[in-house]
Amino acid sequence: MTLRTAVVGGGVVSETHLDGIVACPQTALVAVCDIEEQRARAMAADNDAAVYTDYERMLDEADVEWVHLCTPVQTHLELALGAVERGIPVLIEKPITETVDEYERLASAAREYDVRVSAVHNHNLTPVMRELTRRVERGDVGQVRAVDHIHTGDTPPDAVMRGEWAFELLGGEFEEGLPHPLYILLRAGGYPRDESAIQVQTSCHREYDRDFGYDTVQLQYVSQDDVQCSATLMGGGIPNKVVYVHGEEGTLVADIVSQTLVSLDRNYSGSSVGRALNNLDRAGDRVWGTVQNARAVAERAAFGEWPIQKELNEHYYQFDEEASAILNDDPMPIPLTEAGWTMRLLESIRDAATEGTAVATPTPED
Repeated sequence: MTLRTAVVGGGVVSETHLDGIVACPQTALVAVCDIEEQRARAMAADNDAAVYTDYERMLDEADVEWVHLCTPVQTHLELALGAVERGIPVLIEKPITETVDEYERLASAAREYDVRVSAVHNHNLTPVMRELTRRVERGDVGQVRAVDHIHTGDTPPDAVMRGEWAFELLGGEFEEGLPHPLYILLRAGGYPRDESAIQVQTSCHREYDRDFGYDTVQLQYVSQDDVQCSATLMGGGIPNKVVYVHGEEGTLVADIVSQTLVSLDRNYSGSSVGRALNNLDRAGDRVWGTVQNARAVAERAAFGEWPIQKELNEHYYQFDEEASAILNDDPMPIPLTEAGWTMRLLESIRDAATEGTAVATPTPED
Protein backbone atom coordinates (compact mmCIF):
# COMPACT_ATOMS: atom_id res chain seq x y z
CA MET A 1 0.00 0.00 0.00
CA THR A 2 1.21 3.51 -0.83
CA LEU A 3 0.16 6.95 0.34
CA ARG A 4 -1.14 9.27 -2.37
CA THR A 5 1.06 12.28 -1.66
CA ALA A 6 1.08 15.92 -2.75
CA VAL A 7 3.86 18.53 -2.55
CA VAL A 8 2.81 22.14 -2.07
CA GLY A 9 5.26 24.97 -2.80
CA GLY A 10 8.05 25.03 -5.37
CA GLY A 11 10.77 26.61 -3.25
CA VAL A 12 14.33 25.54 -2.51
CA VAL A 13 13.51 22.39 -0.54
CA SER A 14 10.64 21.06 -2.66
CA GLU A 15 12.96 19.12 -4.99
CA THR A 16 14.09 16.98 -2.05
CA HIS A 17 10.47 16.17 -1.24
CA LEU A 18 9.60 15.41 -4.85
CA ASP A 19 12.59 13.11 -5.36
CA GLY A 20 12.06 11.36 -2.02
CA ILE A 21 8.35 10.74 -2.56
CA VAL A 22 8.97 9.32 -6.04
CA ALA A 23 11.74 7.02 -4.77
CA CYS A 24 10.02 5.86 -1.57
CA PRO A 25 8.13 2.55 -2.00
CA GLN A 26 5.47 3.70 0.49
CA THR A 27 4.49 6.93 -1.30
CA ALA A 28 3.21 7.94 -4.73
CA LEU A 29 3.40 11.52 -6.03
CA VAL A 30 -0.10 12.30 -7.33
CA ALA A 31 -0.27 16.12 -7.22
CA VAL A 32 1.84 19.27 -6.99
CA CYS A 33 0.70 22.80 -6.24
CA ASP A 34 2.18 26.29 -6.47
CA ILE A 35 0.51 29.66 -7.02
CA GLU A 36 2.74 30.14 -10.09
CA GLU A 37 1.64 27.73 -12.83
CA GLN A 38 5.03 27.60 -14.54
CA ARG A 39 6.73 26.59 -11.30
CA ALA A 40 4.02 24.03 -10.57
CA ARG A 41 4.52 22.48 -14.01
CA ALA A 42 8.27 22.37 -13.43
CA MET A 43 7.63 20.49 -10.18
CA ALA A 44 5.58 17.90 -12.06
CA ALA A 45 8.10 17.49 -14.87
CA ASP A 46 9.05 13.84 -15.46
CA ASN A 47 6.41 12.78 -12.91
CA ASP A 48 2.88 11.67 -13.64
CA ALA A 49 1.35 14.14 -11.19
CA ALA A 50 -1.61 16.49 -11.52
CA VAL A 51 -0.73 20.21 -11.55
CA TYR A 52 -2.63 22.74 -9.44
CA THR A 53 -2.36 26.44 -8.69
CA ASP A 54 -5.37 26.36 -6.33
CA TYR A 55 -4.60 24.55 -3.07
CA GLU A 56 -8.20 24.06 -1.94
CA ARG A 57 -9.13 22.63 -5.31
CA MET A 58 -6.24 20.18 -5.13
CA LEU A 59 -7.38 18.96 -1.71
CA ASP A 60 -10.93 18.49 -2.99
CA GLU A 61 -10.09 16.82 -6.31
CA ALA A 62 -6.83 14.89 -6.08
CA ASP A 63 -7.78 12.24 -3.48
CA VAL A 64 -4.63 13.12 -1.50
CA GLU A 65 -3.68 11.04 1.56
CA TRP A 66 -0.61 13.01 2.69
CA VAL A 67 0.42 16.63 2.12
CA HIS A 68 3.99 17.96 2.23
CA LEU A 69 4.09 21.73 2.81
CA CYS A 70 7.21 23.40 1.40
CA THR A 71 5.91 26.98 1.49
CA PRO A 72 7.07 30.07 3.42
CA VAL A 73 6.45 29.81 7.15
CA GLN A 74 3.94 32.67 7.03
CA THR A 75 1.56 30.36 5.09
CA HIS A 76 1.95 27.19 7.15
CA LEU A 77 -0.99 27.53 9.52
CA GLU A 78 -3.65 28.32 6.93
CA LEU A 79 -2.51 25.64 4.51
CA ALA A 80 -2.06 22.99 7.20
CA LEU A 81 -5.53 23.64 8.63
CA GLY A 82 -6.99 23.21 5.16
CA ALA A 83 -5.65 19.65 5.07
CA VAL A 84 -6.28 18.79 8.73
CA GLU A 85 -9.94 19.82 8.55
CA ARG A 86 -10.33 17.37 5.65
CA GLY A 87 -8.69 14.58 7.65
CA ILE A 88 -5.45 14.61 5.62
CA PRO A 89 -2.09 14.15 7.43
CA VAL A 90 0.45 16.94 6.93
CA LEU A 91 4.25 17.10 6.98
CA ILE A 92 5.42 20.72 7.31
CA GLU A 93 8.85 22.14 6.61
CA LYS A 94 10.38 23.70 9.72
CA PRO A 95 9.47 25.75 11.61
CA ILE A 96 6.01 24.27 11.89
CA THR A 97 4.37 27.68 12.29
CA GLU A 98 5.38 31.32 12.61
CA THR A 99 4.42 31.71 16.29
CA VAL A 100 3.56 29.66 19.37
CA ASP A 101 -0.05 30.83 19.18
CA GLU A 102 -0.28 29.46 15.64
CA TYR A 103 1.25 26.19 16.78
CA GLU A 104 -1.35 25.88 19.53
CA ARG A 105 -4.15 26.39 17.02
CA LEU A 106 -2.69 23.73 14.74
CA ALA A 107 -2.10 21.26 17.56
CA SER A 108 -5.67 21.79 18.79
CA ALA A 109 -7.03 21.10 15.29
CA ALA A 110 -4.87 17.97 14.96
CA ARG A 111 -6.37 16.64 18.19
CA GLU A 112 -9.92 17.65 17.25
CA TYR A 113 -9.79 15.96 13.84
CA ASP A 114 -7.47 13.15 14.99
CA VAL A 115 -5.02 13.82 12.15
CA ARG A 116 -1.25 13.24 12.05
CA VAL A 117 0.75 16.48 11.84
CA SER A 118 4.53 16.74 12.08
CA ALA A 119 7.44 18.98 11.13
CA VAL A 120 10.52 18.22 9.05
CA HIS A 121 13.19 17.79 11.73
CA ASN A 122 15.52 15.92 9.44
CA HIS A 123 18.77 16.66 11.31
CA ASN A 124 17.52 14.54 14.20
CA LEU A 125 17.48 11.59 11.81
CA THR A 126 20.99 11.82 10.40
CA PRO A 127 23.04 8.64 10.95
CA VAL A 128 25.10 10.20 13.76
CA MET A 129 22.05 11.57 15.63
CA ARG A 130 20.24 8.24 15.34
CA GLU A 131 23.32 6.48 16.73
CA LEU A 132 23.71 9.06 19.51
CA THR A 133 20.08 8.57 20.54
CA ARG A 134 20.42 4.79 20.43
CA ARG A 135 23.51 4.78 22.65
CA VAL A 136 22.03 7.19 25.18
CA GLU A 137 18.85 5.11 25.41
CA ARG A 138 21.00 1.97 25.79
CA GLY A 139 22.68 3.58 28.78
CA ASP A 140 26.22 3.86 27.39
CA VAL A 141 26.97 7.04 29.39
CA GLY A 142 24.78 6.24 32.37
CA GLN A 143 22.44 8.89 33.69
CA VAL A 144 22.66 12.01 31.51
CA ARG A 145 23.48 15.16 33.46
CA ALA A 146 24.19 17.79 30.78
CA VAL A 147 23.94 18.38 27.04
CA ASP A 148 25.83 21.10 25.15
CA HIS A 149 25.23 21.95 21.51
CA ILE A 150 27.59 24.17 19.54
CA HIS A 151 26.13 25.22 16.19
CA THR A 152 28.22 27.85 14.41
CA GLY A 153 28.68 28.75 10.77
CA ASP A 154 24.96 28.88 10.07
CA THR A 155 23.46 31.09 7.38
CA PRO A 156 23.88 34.79 8.27
CA PRO A 157 20.72 36.92 8.43
CA ASP A 158 21.29 38.67 5.09
CA ALA A 159 22.17 35.61 2.96
CA VAL A 160 20.06 35.25 -0.18
CA MET A 161 18.77 31.69 -0.14
CA ARG A 162 15.06 31.08 0.29
CA GLY A 163 13.55 34.34 -0.93
CA GLU A 164 12.47 37.75 0.33
CA TRP A 165 10.01 36.23 2.80
CA ALA A 166 12.91 35.12 5.04
CA PHE A 167 14.02 38.72 5.47
CA GLU A 168 10.71 39.47 7.18
CA LEU A 169 11.91 37.38 10.14
CA LEU A 170 13.64 39.16 13.03
CA GLY A 171 16.78 37.09 12.48
CA GLY A 172 16.43 36.85 8.69
CA GLU A 173 17.89 33.72 7.09
CA PHE A 174 19.68 32.91 10.36
CA GLU A 175 16.32 32.62 12.12
CA GLU A 176 14.91 30.52 9.28
CA GLY A 177 17.60 27.92 9.99
CA LEU A 178 17.47 28.11 13.80
CA PRO A 179 14.90 25.32 14.27
CA HIS A 180 17.61 22.80 13.31
CA PRO A 181 19.90 23.32 16.33
CA LEU A 182 16.91 23.89 18.62
CA TYR A 183 15.23 20.58 17.87
CA ILE A 184 18.62 18.82 18.02
CA LEU A 185 19.05 20.13 21.57
CA LEU A 186 15.52 19.05 22.48
CA ARG A 187 16.11 15.54 21.13
CA ALA A 188 19.46 15.15 22.89
CA GLY A 189 18.57 16.80 26.20
CA GLY A 190 14.80 16.58 26.53
CA TYR A 191 12.08 19.21 26.80
CA PRO A 192 12.39 22.12 29.25
CA ARG A 193 11.00 21.64 32.76
CA ASP A 194 8.71 24.58 32.06
CA GLU A 195 8.82 27.89 30.23
CA SER A 196 10.47 29.71 33.14
CA ALA A 197 13.47 27.36 32.84
CA ILE A 198 14.39 28.87 29.44
CA GLN A 199 17.05 31.59 29.53
CA VAL A 200 18.31 33.34 26.40
CA GLN A 201 20.85 35.99 25.49
CA THR A 202 21.24 37.36 21.97
CA SER A 203 23.54 39.79 20.22
CA CYS A 204 24.06 41.24 16.76
CA HIS A 205 27.77 41.40 15.91
CA ARG A 206 27.58 42.70 12.38
CA GLU A 207 25.91 45.65 10.71
CA TYR A 208 23.39 44.74 8.02
CA ASP A 209 21.57 46.74 5.38
CA ARG A 210 18.30 45.48 6.89
CA ASP A 211 17.21 45.88 10.48
CA PHE A 212 17.88 42.36 11.79
CA GLY A 213 17.62 41.77 15.53
CA TYR A 214 20.34 39.19 16.17
CA ASP A 215 22.93 36.86 14.64
CA THR A 216 24.23 35.09 17.78
CA VAL A 217 22.36 33.22 20.52
CA GLN A 218 23.16 31.56 23.82
CA LEU A 219 20.34 29.51 25.26
CA GLN A 220 19.96 27.24 28.26
CA TYR A 221 17.30 25.41 30.23
CA VAL A 222 16.82 22.56 32.71
CA SER A 223 14.94 19.62 31.23
CA GLN A 224 12.05 17.69 32.71
CA ASP A 225 14.61 15.02 33.71
CA ASP A 226 16.88 17.63 35.38
CA VAL A 227 19.38 17.66 32.51
CA GLN A 228 21.30 20.92 32.10
CA CYS A 229 20.92 21.87 28.42
CA SER A 230 22.72 24.68 26.60
CA ALA A 231 23.34 25.85 23.05
CA THR A 232 25.62 28.37 21.36
CA LEU A 233 24.26 29.37 17.94
CA MET A 234 25.98 31.68 15.48
CA GLY A 235 25.23 32.92 11.99
CA GLY A 236 28.34 33.09 9.82
CA GLY A 237 31.82 31.86 10.59
CA ILE A 238 33.25 28.37 10.14
CA PRO A 239 30.70 25.54 10.47
CA ASN A 240 31.15 23.67 13.74
CA LYS A 241 28.12 21.62 14.74
CA VAL A 242 28.75 19.34 17.70
CA VAL A 243 26.54 17.77 20.38
CA TYR A 244 28.06 16.77 23.74
CA VAL A 245 26.07 14.40 25.95
CA HIS A 246 27.64 14.19 29.40
CA GLY A 247 26.61 11.28 31.63
CA GLU A 248 27.70 9.77 34.92
CA GLU A 249 29.77 7.14 33.09
CA GLY A 250 31.10 8.98 30.06
CA THR A 251 30.55 11.50 27.29
CA LEU A 252 29.38 11.09 23.72
CA VAL A 253 30.48 13.65 21.13
CA ALA A 254 28.42 13.76 17.92
CA ASP A 255 30.01 15.75 15.09
CA ILE A 256 27.16 16.60 12.75
CA VAL A 257 29.41 17.99 10.02
CA SER A 258 31.57 14.85 9.72
CA GLN A 259 28.80 12.47 10.86
CA THR A 260 31.11 10.77 13.34
CA LEU A 261 30.54 9.82 16.97
CA VAL A 262 33.26 9.78 19.64
CA SER A 263 32.84 7.91 22.94
CA LEU A 264 34.89 9.06 25.96
CA ASP A 265 34.45 6.45 28.67
CA ARG A 266 37.60 6.48 30.78
CA ASN A 267 39.66 8.90 32.90
CA TYR A 268 42.26 10.53 30.67
CA SER A 269 43.58 13.09 33.13
CA GLY A 270 46.70 13.06 35.24
CA SER A 271 49.39 11.65 32.94
CA SER A 272 50.91 11.84 29.50
CA VAL A 273 49.64 8.28 28.89
CA GLY A 274 46.11 9.44 29.60
CA ARG A 275 46.45 12.33 27.18
CA ALA A 276 47.75 9.97 24.53
CA LEU A 277 44.82 7.57 25.10
CA ASN A 278 42.40 10.47 24.81
CA ASN A 279 43.82 11.38 21.41
CA LEU A 280 43.85 7.74 20.29
CA ASP A 281 40.24 7.15 21.33
CA ARG A 282 39.06 10.31 19.59
CA ALA A 283 41.06 9.58 16.44
CA GLY A 284 40.02 5.92 16.37
CA ASP A 285 36.30 6.69 16.61
CA ARG A 286 36.56 9.39 13.95
CA VAL A 287 38.49 7.14 11.55
CA TRP A 288 36.01 4.30 12.08
CA GLY A 289 33.08 6.67 11.51
CA THR A 290 34.69 8.01 8.35
CA VAL A 291 35.23 4.48 7.03
CA GLN A 292 31.58 3.60 7.71
CA ASN A 293 30.39 6.76 5.98
CA ALA A 294 32.60 6.10 2.94
CA ARG A 295 31.33 2.53 2.71
CA ALA A 296 27.71 3.69 2.80
CA VAL A 297 28.33 6.31 0.10
CA ALA A 298 30.02 3.70 -2.10
CA GLU A 299 27.07 1.33 -1.66
CA ARG A 300 24.64 4.06 -2.63
CA ALA A 301 26.66 4.86 -5.74
CA ALA A 302 26.91 1.19 -6.69
CA PHE A 303 23.37 0.05 -5.95
CA GLY A 304 21.15 3.10 -5.33
CA GLU A 305 18.43 1.02 -3.68
CA TRP A 306 15.94 2.76 -1.40
CA PRO A 307 17.14 1.23 1.91
CA ILE A 308 20.64 2.53 1.20
CA GLN A 309 19.41 5.93 -0.01
CA LYS A 310 17.30 6.55 3.07
CA GLU A 311 20.11 5.61 5.46
CA LEU A 312 22.24 8.45 4.06
CA ASN A 313 19.55 11.04 3.34
CA GLU A 314 17.81 12.14 6.52
CA HIS A 315 14.91 13.70 4.59
CA TYR A 316 14.26 10.38 2.87
CA TYR A 317 14.58 8.61 6.21
CA GLN A 318 11.89 10.81 7.74
CA PHE A 319 9.59 10.45 4.71
CA ASP A 320 9.85 6.67 4.87
CA GLU A 321 9.41 6.40 8.64
CA GLU A 322 6.46 8.79 8.71
CA ALA A 323 4.74 7.10 5.78
CA SER A 324 5.11 3.79 7.60
CA ALA A 325 3.73 5.31 10.81
CA ILE A 326 0.67 6.69 9.01
CA LEU A 327 0.00 3.44 7.15
CA ASN A 328 0.44 1.26 10.25
CA ASP A 329 -0.97 3.68 12.85
CA ASP A 330 2.37 3.77 14.70
CA PRO A 331 3.91 6.70 16.62
CA MET A 332 5.44 9.36 14.40
CA PRO A 333 9.27 9.64 14.48
CA ILE A 334 8.95 13.41 14.97
CA PRO A 335 6.25 14.02 17.61
CA LEU A 336 4.17 17.16 17.33
CA THR A 337 5.30 18.08 20.85
CA GLU A 338 8.90 18.42 19.64
CA ALA A 339 7.78 20.94 17.03
CA GLY A 340 5.89 22.85 19.71
CA TRP A 341 8.88 23.13 22.03
CA THR A 342 11.03 24.17 19.06
CA MET A 343 8.62 27.06 18.54
CA ARG A 344 8.72 28.01 22.24
CA LEU A 345 12.51 28.14 22.19
CA LEU A 346 12.47 30.15 18.96
CA GLU A 347 9.94 32.60 20.35
CA SER A 348 12.03 32.99 23.51
CA ILE A 349 14.97 33.95 21.28
CA ARG A 350 12.86 36.57 19.51
CA ASP A 351 11.69 37.94 22.86
CA ALA A 352 15.27 38.16 24.11
CA ALA A 353 16.33 40.01 20.96
CA THR A 354 13.52 42.55 21.18
CA GLU A 355 13.17 42.98 24.95
CA GLY A 356 16.52 41.94 26.37
CA THR A 357 15.05 38.97 28.18
CA ALA A 358 13.20 35.80 27.29
CA VAL A 359 9.49 35.82 28.12
CA ALA A 360 7.69 32.70 29.30
CA THR A 361 5.07 31.27 26.97
CA PRO A 362 2.10 29.29 28.31
CA THR A 363 2.24 25.59 27.53
CA PRO A 364 -0.85 23.79 26.25
CA GLU A 365 -1.20 20.06 26.78
CA ASP A 366 0.04 18.50 23.55
